[in-house]
Formats: sequence, C-alpha cells, structure tokens
Amino acid sequence: MCFAFGEDIGIDLGTASVIVFKKGSGIVLHEPSVVAIDKNTGRIIAVGEEARQMLGRTPGHIVAIRPLKEGVIADYDTTEKMLSYFIRSIMGNKLFFKPRVIVCIPTGATDVEERAVRQATISSGARQAFIIEEPLAAALGAGINISEATGNMVVDVGGGTTDIAVLSLGGLVCNNSLRIGGDKFDEAIIRYVRRVYNLMIGDRTAEEVKIRVGTAYVTDDNRNRSMEVRGRDLLTGLPKTISITSAESWEAMQEPVEAVIEGVKKVLEVTPPELSADIVNNGIVMTGGGSLLDGLDVLLSKETNLPVHIAEEAICCVAVGTGKALNEMSVISRTRNKGARRVL
Repeated sequence: MCFAFGEDIGIDLGTASVIVFKKGSGIVLHEPSVVAIDKNTGRIIAVGEEARQMLGRTPGHIVAIRPLKEGVIADYDTTEKMLSYFIRSIMGNKLFFKPRVIVCIPTGATDVEERAVRQATISSGARQAFIIEEPLAAALGAGINISEATGNMVVDVGGGTTDIAVLSLGGLVCNNSLRIGGDKFDEAIIRYVRRVYNLMIGDRTAEEVKIRVGTAYVTDDNRNRSMEVRGRDLLTGLPKTISITSAESWEAMQEPVEAVIEGVKKVLEVTPPELSADIVNNGIVMTGGGSLLDGLDVLLSKETNLPVHIAEEAICCVAVGTGKALNEMSVISRTRNKGARRVL
C-alpha cells in the first residue's frame, strides 16, 4: 500500500452537510453536519447521519446539535471534534502523514470566522489548511474555466448561505453573500404551518415538505401536488395530520426565495458592462442543494431574463471544486480577494 506524503483533501464545510473530496478518489464522504453529545460527560455519541436521526428525539442528557450556522462556525469545539472524526474516518491509519486540507467559506465570512475555520481544521489533524471562497470552488466544480477573461456568474445556494458572484480571470469581480439558504426555506415552512394550521412540525418534516412538494414557481402541473404532514396541534396538544400542497409551500417560502432573487439582481446591477455581455451569452450557473428547489431556476430566469443552468451534481460542486483547486494552487493564492466589489 502506498502511503503518499501529503495526501490532499477538500472539504465543503456546509451548514447542512459536510462533503469531502479526496485527491485520486473523488467524493469519499457526504454526511449531515450534526453531532450528538452526552451533556453530562461531553462524550460524542454519534456524528453525521446517525446523529441527524436523533434530532428532536433525544433524552434529556443527550443533545443533537448542528455546530455550523449560516455557513460559519457557531460552536468551535464541536466543529473541531466533528472535523477530526471525519478526517480520521477518511484517512484511517494514515494520519501519521497529516493531509493538506482546503476548506470552503462563504464570501461574506469575516476575518475572525475565517481564522476559526482554519484553526479548527489544523486542530482536527490537517498538516496545512487553505481557504477558498465558495463561488470559486463552485465554479471549478461546475466545470467553468474561470481563468479566462470571460464573465461567469455563479449562484451557490447552500443550507445556511447563498453566495452570488461574477468571476473573471480566476477571481471574484463582484459578489454578494446572503445568510439565506435551505434552512431558511425550512423555517419559512414551519412558520407557515404553525400560522395557518396551528400545527407544530420539526425541522426534518419541513425539509421533507420542501423536497417532496416544495416549489418556487407554481404551475398548473405542480399546483396540486400534496403530502401528509404530521405534528402537534398547538390548541389541543395532541398529534394531528394535515395535507399541504405545492401552492401552499410556494406561499410559505416566498420571502426567502425573493431575497435570493433580489441578491442576484443586486450583483448584476454592479457588474461591469463587458462582463454583463458575457453573462447574457453564458447564463447563470446554479450550484448547491438549495438550487434543486423545484422551479427556482425557472423563477430566476424569468426575473433576470437570462438563461439559468443547474450544474450537474449540484450538491457536490463545491467539494469537487476544492479538489480541482488543490491541483491549481494559484487559485488558492487568489482567493479571499479583498478587492472584489461586494454588495452590502
């Protein structure tokens, strides 16, 4: 067996899930960003999918938490433990030779948040930790040649953030980072069901509604799609079942969806004219799990009058892009471009 010194891995450290790309192997891990901990001892009970199954179902002494919020670290110690667990599960007994690791962060991350990610990665067992901004990694993962003097627009809709950027010559020209993503869509569904039906549902149920009947663009074909939803009646305190339709999911998610559309428009407004002309030809590329929300690409195309494409393997684009960036260290050296025009 070959123990290559300096095996490289790329990590899409997402609010909803962690996806890991290993050089020479491709995507080797895709797990929810959830950790279950025993509050009395501080011992980790479960990580990833096993911990996600415990959300909302744990006894008093066990807590299942998501240590990342809105694309950045909210609980440093738990994030470090989670990363360490994932790196060890990938590298096995090869940790004698610590890997180089590249991690994605949102374009709106502060210097403090960036340092926290870098330090957590080093503490988790990395020999070196590099940072790359998500739109750059997403563009690389989507197969876009970002080194050319051509404008390309990427909209990466993740679990906690939506990163919108126009790229040219391997760097960000203008960008916008919204603390809105798939989690906000879920929260909007929970609020709607509580307001309209007096029914309390959990995060996992809301996510299931979003995936199965959720839509950002209502048509005659999808309007009446429906599914049964179970929760607790807030008036009686008893379990209750209701039916929710796609049209209702559209009504529920209008606010966060409109915020994403407005964010894209704001970036387009400050894009240099020559690059705007390129975007008319190339269109907008959408990546991230949130881009798979039914009708979101259709709505964005309608609102911007531009062609919109969802990247192949949209969920894994950022992780694949980190792997490509490891082969092009010049990409990493250009990232965290403070000169990019950021929309506030």
